[in-house]
Amino acid sequence: MDNSPSKKVWIKFRRNKLALSGLIFILLLMLMGILGYLIMPDDSPNANHQMVQIAKEKPGAKFTFMIVEHYPQVEKVGFFERMLNGQKPNFKSIPITSYRIAGETVFATEFIGEEKATETKYSLKDLCPNCKVPSTLGTVEMLFEQHNIYQKTFLLGTDIYGRDLLSRLILGIRVSLSVGLIAVLISLFIGVSLGAIAGYFGGKTDAAISWFMNVVWSLPSLLLVIAISFALGKGFWQIFIAVGLSTWVDVARLVRGQVMALKEVEFVEAARALGFSTTRTIIKHILPNIAGPILVVASANFASAILLETGLSFLGFGAQPPMPSWGSMIKEHYGYIIMDAAYLAVLPGLAIMLTVYAFNVLAIGLRDAFDVKGQNVSV
Repeated sequence: MDNSPSKKVWIKFRRNKLALSGLIFILLLMLMGILGYLIMPDDSPNANHQMVQIAKEKPGAKFTFMIVEHYPQVEKVGFFERMLNGQKPNFKSIPITSYRIAGETVFATEFIGEEKATETKYSLKDLCPNCKVPSTLGTVEMLFEQHNIYQKTFLLGTDIYGRDLLSRLILGIRVSLSVGLIAVLISLFIGVSLGAIAGYFGGKTDAAISWFMNVVWSLPSLLLVIAISFALGKGFWQIFIAVGLSTWVDVARLVRGQVMALKEVEFVEAARALGFSTTRTIIKHILPNIAGPILVVASANFASAILLETGLSFLGFGAQPPMPSWGSMIKEHYGYIIMDAAYLAVLPGLAIMLTVYAFNVLAIGLRDAFDVKGQNVSV
């Protein structure tokens, strides 16, 4: 029977059904974020295929589309390229309510909302060069419907620009999780380094680093991130650094306290007696013994980073259009909360709430599993 510490931690964590559900939810989000364009209804780059005729349509809306132009110059990208960056559309289509074919002419009634639309004439030869008769493949109507007509259902509706809301929500997962991950890695690198140095050496080194931590700690996180964003500029990559530089203090304070408690124990004294360097003593002997509390605070910081990113995107400092972000989606649609299209802002808000809640319950589950309740770990 495996009685390793990691096995015991996993058994204790697994008993917490809420934390386990949070972990499963996060793993599902990660899978959806990685697959990205492969599972999105709209696989155009940034899910930015705009069709203003069908703007603000309710969830479950179904439309018939007619292809009116083909773009033969658009190359079909490979599997991984499509998964990462999407596929440019190779045709242009319009939503229609009806169509009919009379000779060499196609008469289509375009969907333009509640307003009445007149029929528009199109050349059958231009729209469908393959619709030639006689043909063993079927009649002109059958060929035209096969090559130029398709239906699409918008499961979560469309936004104010007629873009598929589900596709943009899925792509927003990449922004939130990638910002959270990189920000946590940055905060761990800075926080663990400064906290370990302050806790191990003490004295003036500890006083100087503690003073710096207190200065950063006293600044409101959102204002600090905004200030850093002003210095680095607006953009997707700048937000990684800005959020990471604002969340390292929690890690540093935790590591400092843990290192101060561990540096006097027997195995650390033995490492010093054997002549091991300070770097090796900290990395090989101290930090592995405080991995649990660090993992807990990292999980909590992941949730904080997502909230900071969405707040910055709402204010216009985060991911820039047309890249979808949950915060920018709320910014574009919050005015519709009091109208009949509240779902436009509620759905990304729910995505933020559920993701942050999942990371919080994961952090609580890890805290209980590692048994760090009595230590300086806040969730």
